[in-house]
Order: sequence, then structure tokens, then C-alpha cells
Amino acid sequence: MPLLSIEGVSKYYSDETAVDALDLEVEDGESLVLLGPSGCGKSTLLRMIAGLEIPDAGRILLDGQDITRLPPHRRAVNMMFQSYALFPHLNVHDNIAFGLRREGLPAGEIARRVDDAMDILEISGFAARKPHQLSGGQQQRVALARALVKRPRLLLLDEPLGALDKRLRQQTQAELRRLNRQTGIAFVFVTHDNDEAMALADRIAVMQAGRLRQVDHPRRIYDRPVDRFVAQLMCDINLFEAEIAAEADGLVQARCSSLDLHFPAEGPPRDTGGYQLLGLRLEQIEISRDPQPPGPNTASGVVTDIDYIGDMTTIEVRMADGRSVKASQLNAIHEPLLELDQTVWLSWDAYALVPLSDA
Repeated sequence: MPLLSIEGVSKYYSDETAVDALDLEVEDGESLVLLGPSGCGKSTLLRMIAGLEIPDAGRILLDGQDITRLPPHRRAVNMMFQSYALFPHLNVHDNIAFGLRREGLPAGEIARRVDDAMDILEISGFAARKPHQLSGGQQQRVALARALVKRPRLLLLDEPLGALDKRLRQQTQAELRRLNRQTGIAFVFVTHDNDEAMALADRIAVMQAGRLRQVDHPRRIYDRPVDRFVAQLMCDINLFEAEIAAEADGLVQARCSSLDLHFPAEGPPRDTGGYQLLGLRLEQIEISRDPQPPGPNTASGVVTDIDYIGDMTTIEVRMADGRSVKASQLNAIHEPLLELDQTVWLSWDAYALVPLSDA
């Protein structure tokens, strides 16, 4: 039995559908990330799990118990907000202890749990400080300790790292993954940042307009997105609307303008003359300064844009027919930099082309 089961849950605001008949499961100890653009329903779904919103249809089960209409304080669930919501008049120790005192736990048990939480998150030295005396990263740790100290079965985090700078965000991502494994508590994160989702998730649930588009391991979602929306959400990608020409020797042959595209013949046979949307990630393309023989899955053209971003360079190449293809490469010390208006040759493997639904 999964830890959390969401069965046909819907939520409406006037004539707007925020969550639409959604089904989802979370396993015990799992780290699940809800990923999608603003307004896709991910925060609404999180609030319904927390008990801060009540579904208009469907039900939510935790450990097999129907908690759909239980108030938040009666659920073995805790939620950490993006704002952290620390009490400004209480010091760190009392902020962390607040929920346990409201539950009426003995003083000795409260002190032990708070000390343990502060040790895990390495904030014991800040116990007497008020929130305004802490950095953003330290406040984030206090809020996390306050959520963990109640030992919930499930911890919900709504854009918890949005206020942190890049370096601290990456550090905290690693810390959250460590805590997830160390405590065994299941985490459900909400984010609109695909890099953050990849770093935090055992599985990613991609949402759009209140529905799930794909739920899978981060690597599979990145390598094999199911449709145009997921592909473009996860990374910068070239898209080709290709006309099917033939199928032979395990490969489908297709044309897109001047490009001769060959990709694996997976699934049912495709009709000659039909169309297939194909995705090709930038890092899957080999870039050569030397002329290459023409053939399938090759192209040549002139560099029209160069985006240098430290360890990677992204280039845009315009072919003779006017179509542009983007590629990226790691920056190696011995390689000379590409230049605008330079002619380059591109090539890629057939398995780099990913068939996508256009729905």
C-alpha cells in the first residue's frame, strides 16, 4: 500500500479548474517533486494534501486512512512554506518547539526532540537567536527543523528554496536529499525549476492545467519525455515535424525540410506520408569544424549565435534552407572558440531523436 493515495481529486475556483480529476501515489520514504509552470495546480494540490484546502471531488488517503476532510492538525503531515513563517518574537529553540508544546508533550521530550533536530540541521549554535538575526539560509534550516521535529509521515515543501541564492540553493538541495534518506520521511516538493526537480526527486510528476502529463524517474523524463510540453519544460530542445518516408531495418526514415532523419522504429508501424514530432536535445549533437560527408542525421550551416555560459557553450546554426538548429558543447581548454559566421557540421545518433506526442 502506498503511503499517500490521491484518487480522482478535483478543485474548482468559480469557473476555473485548478486540479482536474487527478490520481497520484507517493511511496513511504519517497521524494516526489510536483513540477510545472505557475498556475498549473501544484500548490493547490499540496494544500489539499496538507488540509488547507478541501477537494471538491475525490479523496486523499494517508496510510489507508481517508483524510480528505480531516483538519490539518489531525493529519500526520507537516508543511514548510516558502516564506518560512517563523515567529519573530520567539528565538530559534522556541520556534522549533512551538508545535510540540501545542500538542502538550512533556518538557523533557520536547527538549530532546528540539536538540536532535538542531543537531541534524547544524543550527544548535543559533538556539537563542531571533529570526531577524539569521541569514536566509539559517532561517530556512529553522523552518525545516520545525517541520521535522513533529516527525510527520509526510513532509510537504512549497517552493522552499526560492528565496536562496544559487550557491546556497544547491547546498540546501543536497542537504534535503540527505535528510530524506536519513529520516525516512516521505517528501513532496513543489517547484517550477526543472534543475531543482532533477536534483531532489526520486520521481517527478509534471503538471499542466491541473492534470498530470508524465510521472517517472527524473532520468526517464529528461531522456524520454512523452510530449512537446514535457520536452520543452525539461530542457532546451530542437523540435522537428517530420514526414514519414519509410521504415526498414529497425529505423524510421523521415524528412523535415532539408533534413534526412532516421530514428528507431519503436511502437506500432507508422503510415508513410504521416507526420511525427521529434525532439533532439542540444547536448546530443556533435559539432565539427571540419567538413563531414552528407547522410542521415547530419546538417551543416553557419553559426548565427553563441551563448557562452561557463562550462558550456550553446550555438545556433542556420542551414541553407533557413531552418535553425541549436547545439551545445562542453568547453575544453584545447578547443578553439567558435566564431559567428563560421561554417560547422552537425551530426547525431538515431537514438537521440525522441518521438513525441503533440497533444
